[in-house]
Amino acid sequence: MKEFFLRSTGALLLCAPASYSLAQDTLELPALEVIGTRQTAAGLQLDVPVEAGSRLGITPRETPASVSVVNREQITARGAENTQDILASIPGVTAAAPPGSAGFISWRGFTGSQVTQMFNGIALQYDAIAARPVDSWIYDRVEAIGGASSFLNGSGGVGGSVNYISKLADPNQSFVEGRIKYGSYDSRELAFGLNQQLNEGPVRNTLRLDVSQTESNGYVDREERSAFTSALSLRTDFTPQLSHTLALEYQNEQVDSPYWGTPVLQPIGGEMKIDESRRFENYNVEDGRYEQRVRWLRSITEYWVSDHTRLRNTFYHYNTERNYRNLERYTYTADNSQISRSGAYQQRHDQEVNGDRVELLHNSRLFDRKSDWSLGLDFSHNVQTRYPRSISGEFDKVDPDNFDPGHFYDIPGMTPGHEPQRSNELNTWALYLENRTELTDRLALLTGLRHDWIDLQVTNHQTSSASNPAKFGQTYEPTTGRIGLVYDLTPAANVYVQYSTAADPPAGVLTTASFGQVQDIDLTTGEQWEVGSKFDFLDGRGSATVALYQITRTDLATNDPNNPGETLPVGQQSSTGIEVAGSLWVTPKLLAEGNFAWVDAEYDEFNDSVGGASVSRAGNTPSNVPDKVANLWLTYDVAPRWQLGVDTRYVGSVYADAANTLSVPSYTLFGAFVGYELAEDTQLSLRGRNLSDEVYARNAGSTMLYLGAPRTFEVALQTRF
Repeated sequence: MKEFFLRSTGALLLCAPASYSLAQDTLELPALEVIGTRQTAAGLQLDVPVEAGSRLGITPRETPASVSVVNREQITARGAENTQDILASIPGVTAAAPPGSAGFISWRGFTGSQVTQMFNGIALQYDAIAARPVDSWIYDRVEAIGGASSFLNGSGGVGGSVNYISKLADPNQSFVEGRIKYGSYDSRELAFGLNQQLNEGPVRNTLRLDVSQTESNGYVDREERSAFTSALSLRTDFTPQLSHTLALEYQNEQVDSPYWGTPVLQPIGGEMKIDESRRFENYNVEDGRYEQRVRWLRSITEYWVSDHTRLRNTFYHYNTERNYRNLERYTYTADNSQISRSGAYQQRHDQEVNGDRVELLHNSRLFDRKSDWSLGLDFSHNVQTRYPRSISGEFDKVDPDNFDPGHFYDIPGMTPGHEPQRSNELNTWALYLENRTELTDRLALLTGLRHDWIDLQVTNHQTSSASNPAKFGQTYEPTTGRIGLVYDLTPAANVYVQYSTAADPPAGVLTTASFGQVQDIDLTTGEQWEVGSKFDFLDGRGSATVALYQITRTDLATNDPNNPGETLPVGQQSSTGIEVAGSLWVTPKLLAEGNFAWVDAEYDEFNDSVGGASVSRAGNTPSNVPDKVANLWLTYDVAPRWQLGVDTRYVGSVYADAANTLSVPSYTLFGAFVGYELAEDTQLSLRGRNLSDEVYARNAGSTMLYLGAPRTFEVALQTRF
């Protein structure tokens, strides 16, 4: 650890721009050149205050951690259709939406619940499902912090934390905007938004409404999707110091005959292959279904006690119902002539989260040095009931060239209706404290500490047994923290070092945890060392960040080698990597943006259960973790009204199993767009994705690959007035 840290620190000092002198008395800063209006919206946003890296309202440049921001302008410019498309802009992040784990994300060598996904700073503790893609129109931006971050967001966040931030009423502007879009596979979108000041006077009200309706026939046979998303907020400014915002969101999504994946050709081993001529076939039943209805309510009160002290209270309510009805597993017969269909699964989730967060921000001075403090108390009550009904055996064998998909309730033993399995009630109290103090004119210290009281109580609605009692529970009290230093080499360049910790469940998530997953097992512990640098160069035309990190997660659940039917909290997983991001105005008309991430992730100690025996996987790479991810975007203003853009994305190969015997090849995607400004704030654009029509897997299972979209095109008209 120490050797890695010392080598990394030296490397970062070499990364500092050579044009800057480290000696303060010889410092000569170049003049900044502002190039066009788009520069404020593009780039790395190093000097815009964000919430992802700290609750102190500081900027990414001031934060000793990897903090990424994808703002509204970048979401639109890159054509991100949903939240997972937005994640592709964050260095090292990959995401996929197979229906059984539609919120899948991989970052810094960790996946699933080890990467926290939040909505407006609220964690639902069921990210793999609750964080399924949402259409992007209602979101203002996405912020993320890499690595161990439980000290900010609570349980989870070993590999990082992502925050999806919705649009809110803005009292400083009034506008109406809209977008209409049509593309391949009959995909279409109609979106509308307005932000309007309702009145003048001592008490001012501002209303914002954003709605979108999207439809698509899907790029696989028979899959059809319809989604309605909306966000409504009313802000009332009672005085210049006191305001209240009431925010409501509603989402309704329905997918008919969802695509679960494409079966891998036999024999399965080594590099997994599919029959590309059947890449668009769907082996789900005719009436397969996924449905989700989500309701959000937030009441945000903000009061500036003085110019230096702010008090904020956020009450939140989340309620959802999710329904599945699908035939989910498909495998080829030994001669690849037929496909066996199995895994009939009917499921319903009822989840409700209620909570309240109180935050105090105080800007002060300590020994005549700027010292900012943040104190917070958070309570959440999270209840989820699940209603699973499954039949694992084979339903039928079909000829992939000619088959009747059948209907769900034709499956023997499957009947309509829902019976509850268990209800998980999770109560969490959290107290956190954060401080940033400027030790010298150039050196700042950032510290944070959080303590959680977590109480889990589970009610079993089915027949109880010794391994599945009628009621059981567990309590946890993790304490996590961070300490970091930022040193300004110049006003435009710094280096930093950070140590942070995390805690999360050893297996699965607490909102669905079974008796075996929590019995006598505490939360895992994670720690991260990170060193990095953030700097501007070429007279301010460019900016860049570089980060080197090492993460270790211990006490994860692993099979007992002496008793394969039992688990022990003694496993360990680690990763070491580097992330680089940059933005440069090559000319006043040409903007280049990109990032690159490399990670070496492995199990240090982990036993897998194979045929009732415990097998060590030490030294292996976790599944669906690519070692390299890279992105590049080029945007060129051809003429005052014309703009061209190209982009490319590379994702390295991944393993599909813990044994590392199954692999999926790397892939590279290419895209392009052309935009024309019909009038001020009215643009017409044509965009193409996956122009080479690459056949690639976004997620890999042991017998199926979840394929990404083929070549597609879309035309969009967007206006604002």
